[in-house]
Amino acid sequence: MMQRERRTAWALAALILGAMLTQAACHRTPTTSRAVQGADPALGAGLIRSYGCQACHTIRGVPGADATVGPPLTAFGERHYIAGEVTNTGPNLVRWIMDPQSIEPTTAMPDAGVTERDARDIAAYLETLRS
Repeated sequence: MMQRERRTAWALAALILGAMLTQAACHRTPTTSRAVQGADPALGAGLIRSYGCQACHTIRGVPGADATVGPPLTAFGERHYIAGEVTNTGPNLVRWIMDPQSIEPTTAMPDAGVTERDARDIAAYLETLRS
């Protein structure tokens, strides 16, 4: 009888732990990107902050990113277009982050000198932002 109770307790503990891990996995940033090959969205939020994007944009998950100079990027992953000019794809977003004037010459968004590697991780993070 004692061994049966022990097995039941272990099985219950395993179920609870499994449920907790599943829930945690659903609420974390993915570690790879679907739209930007080889990019790491987990690095993107920190990079957004290091390039100063929070000075103009509201961006969920980025401390201090609550500015209203530029458009909010809160649900950027659901947008169909970038700057109203090009389809919201990984490569287009990387290009926009690196050189916004190449897509929209009159944009107020500055060229922040973002490297391609960093732009890829930033784009991967932005694609995870959904309502």
